[in-house]
Amino acid sequence: MSHTPHELVEEFPDHIERIHSLKQSDTHFAKLAEDYHEVNRQIHRMETEIEPVATHIEEDARKKRVALKDAIATYLDE
Repeated sequence: MSHTPHELVEEFPDHIERIHSLKQSDTHFAKLAEDYHEVNRQIHRMETEIEPVATHIEEDARKKRVALKDAIATYLDE
């Protein structure tokens, strides 16, 4: 199995314990993290051409990942 870049623990290495705790205790955060992982996996499949798509679709997915990452960062900074 290949390594998927941009995993949350790589993006926020100083917050690994907090991420785990929030996934367990906060349903909204858990949903954000789940959505982030799903979009991140989709982008990885697009980048590796396992699931080739039009450029604008990949760009839209990247924008969604950034928005989710921003929302997660806001949680972690609280």
